[in-house]
Amino acid sequence: MAPAPLSSTDIGAVRRLEDAIATVIRGKPEAIRSAVVTLLARGHLLIEDIPGVGKTTLARALAAALGGTFRRVQFTSDLLPSDIVGVSVYDQSGKTFELKKGPIFANVVLADEINRTTPRTQSALLEAMSEGSVSIDDATYELPRPFMVMATQNPAEHYGTYPLPESQMDRFLLRISLGYPHKSVERALLRERTGSDPVGALQPAVDLAAIRSLQEGVEAIRVDDALLDYAMQIVEESRRHPAIGVGVSTRGVLAWYRAAQASALAAGRDFVIPDDLKSLAVPCLAHRLVLAASHDSLGRARTDGERVIAEIVGRVPVPT
Repeated sequence: MAPAPLSSTDIGAVRRLEDAIATVIRGKPEAIRSAVVTLLARGHLLIEDIPGVGKTTLARALAAALGGTFRRVQFTSDLLPSDIVGVSVYDQSGKTFELKKGPIFANVVLADEINRTTPRTQSALLEAMSEGSVSIDDATYELPRPFMVMATQNPAEHYGTYPLPESQMDRFLLRISLGYPHKSVERALLRERTGSDPVGALQPAVDLAAIRSLQEGVEAIRVDDALLDYAMQIVEESRRHPAIGVGVSTRGVLAWYRAAQASALAAGRDFVIPDDLKSLAVPCLAHRLVLAASHDSLGRARTDGERVIAEIVGRVPVPT
């Protein structure tokens, strides 16, 4: 069955979701839109920024606004895969194994400081982020729908960290940073915050069924053939650029395509325009690159990767 066309109800649901989050995350409409686009595209979001700028608050606000369950996992060097996905425990009375579900069984999972745990534990997220399920012993368990991982890491701190491997980075639809709020916004926060948690007062703006419907609606967003050619030209440029060792993968192209469709839906359109692709090129593609040299403390060339993608997008002609 073909997905239903975009309706005013769908657009209203997106607006209510964004407006609800904006009551907590002030002055960051781009970050809110990125989180919503990631959710609608059935993707996952990586937030790289210094502590204390609202990364955790954004994840909690998103979960509260969509009326879903939220779990936060503090990633540390001694964290085990079973601490995330769960473990089967033997029940002596029933002589059977019973699953004790881990925090991965939630609608929004915050992987806080994801690069502070070992690659073995990081890999526990791969199946969940790619397939929407987890395997424990000999059984496979489906995760709730919608399901989204929001991970954070501090780009200024590298002691005791484990850089995310390329396969893990490729699972994230977008990588963003929040940055400091504007001076006027920060001043208002000082005046208004009296110690109470604003997320605690946030009421659901939509329900999970509406989010699932919006996710299905993303598939109905039209993409013109000229825009497909435009996107492929940028991807091919990334694969032969002298500063890039490994260009954008096929999974990266599919992610960019889906993110552009979700961006169009969030903007109230049933078709993709060039700006959807252009605005998402850096947050969707830069973290998927493996550059020829010059890596940062997290093991990858963040600034150079973003610069190279921006440079490629800037020189590829936009279809008219």
